[in-house]
Amino acid sequence: MAAGLIAGCGGAGSPASTASDSGPARPARPAAVDRFDAPRAVRLIRTQVGYGQRPAGSPQLRRLAERLRRLLPGGHFEAIPGEPGLRNVIGSLPGRGKAIVLGAHYDTLAEPKGFVGANNGAAGTAIVIEAARSLARLDRGRAARPVRFVLFDGEEPAQGLPEEQTDFYHSGLRGSRAYVKRHKGQTRAMLLLDYVANKGLRLPREGTSDPALWGRLRAAARRVGKGRYFPDATETPIIDDHTPFLRAGVPAVDLIDWSYDGHSLHDGMRQISTASADAVGETVVELLRGLI
Repeated sequence: MAAGLIAGCGGAGSPASTASDSGPARPARPAAVDRFDAPRAVRLIRTQVGYGQRPAGSPQLRRLAERLRRLLPGGHFEAIPGEPGLRNVIGSLPGRGKAIVLGAHYDTLAEPKGFVGANNGAAGTAIVIEAARSLARLDRGRAARPVRFVLFDGEEPAQGLPEEQTDFYHSGLRGSRAYVKRHKGQTRAMLLLDYVANKGLRLPREGTSDPALWGRLRAAARRVGKGRYFPDATETPIIDDHTPFLRAGVPAVDLIDWSYDGHSLHDGMRQISTASADAVGETVVELLRGLI
């Protein structure tokens, strides 16, 4: 989950049809792509929800982390200094230069009791893992950039809701702040997936997200026929796991449908859409293929 800021804070398409006497040419339709296994991602969302509520440091989250680590290429843990029991789950693809980071948080809210976080936590995690699986199959060549797949622990505060915090940046975001500090100067760009698989998904640009990187994301969405999920609009500025990267000078974007109620006990599998997961997965894979 994330916290809103106070307002004011800071593959090619098909060839186009030729014109005829009957009227102007119709715009070209994007070429069909199928690089992302959305049903597999949704099954992983369901698996995570099956562990129940998964607040940072809980036994059930630590058990889940072992499973998630095995699903990432080169999967390993990084402890979060000052936070006993918390750890980020990290996978990687090798390359030269600064890395592209694709991230999500895998913990859930500690409150309300019974919260399982299908979209607020599990969805982003599943799409990161399935995107990693897709990208790992690429023949990327010697000049490819490294990619880091990071599942952040401790994004949610230890107690209460993010909007109840007087300083959510420091009470939450524990895993992303630790990652940025440990890997200072090693990241070229960052993509964060938060509320990304709900029914009726729409993902305008989050207010603090880097406009240039966001433009490349929307272009990637259009190329894979998913442009309608990414309207040309800007939503509320949000404090989220991309914020430590932005503060460190790293271009970053946050994919989050802020209209979705990410705190409700209704955030279960009934709210998940395979089509939405596919739109985000295909778009992210297309973008990363161009960045790396």
